[in-house]
Amino acid sequence: MSTVPAQSPRTHSSSDRATAVHCRGVTKNYGTGNSTVRALRGIDLDVYEGELLMLVGPSGCGKTTLISVIAGVLDRDEGECSVFGKDFSALSSWERTRFRGETIGFVFQSFNLIPTLTIAENVSVPLLLNGVDRKAALQRAKEMLSVVGLGDRVNDTPNRLSGGQQQRVAISRALVHNPRLVVCDEPTSALDHETGHKVMELLRGVAMSGNRALVVVTHDNRIFDFADRIAHMDDGQVDKIVGSAKELYGPNMSAQQA
Repeated sequence: MSTVPAQSPRTHSSSDRATAVHCRGVTKNYGTGNSTVRALRGIDLDVYEGELLMLVGPSGCGKTTLISVIAGVLDRDEGECSVFGKDFSALSSWERTRFRGETIGFVFQSFNLIPTLTIAENVSVPLLLNGVDRKAALQRAKEMLSVVGLGDRVNDTPNRLSGGQQQRVAISRALVHNPRLVVCDEPTSALDHETGHKVMELLRGVAMSGNRALVVVTHDNRIFDFADRIAHMDDGQVDKIVGSAKELYGPNMSAQQA
């Protein structure tokens, strides 16, 4: 397991870094007519290479919708959104699938593990989709599972694991193909304090290596110190971007505020 400290030195300003994610005026609506829900109301946001950016804010403010648009899982209605210079709306269906498969790792809050596969087989899926030989893919998957402390469970199916262990499998699957962008929806919500910090050390190490970037949606104030920046959302908009949680919530921050 990586031993990157929670408060790693930030040696480069945002202006020194290339842009990994660029959003301007992004909107997303659900429904039509009187039942329309405006989930995103003109999002402006940049995420930089080498950065771990956290998205925080009240439930229902649009955080999960935003990362789904960034990852190409949902289409935006208006505005601009690109990932490493690629705009999903300009790509064909095949190009979009290939780019997302090679470039993006997604940690879903609901895990989305395949129940009939072993956890090693689950983790190997992104590699297989990218054309890696099955034997090599399974070996890489087992190595990744060892990193998150599940090396002795590689042949178990998901139903034999706790919720926290399944979350670690989901994180392993998101990282196994070395994506340049990792998008996480509540990656530590099912984890105890120690395991959550170990997972964030791993994710933090990913963000600091090479030209990668991470976007983490969270309500977990125990992990805020791992962020380079924190973007606060409310009512479908990013209303503030700061360098630490204390700038948002003050020195007496509580989990309810996050």
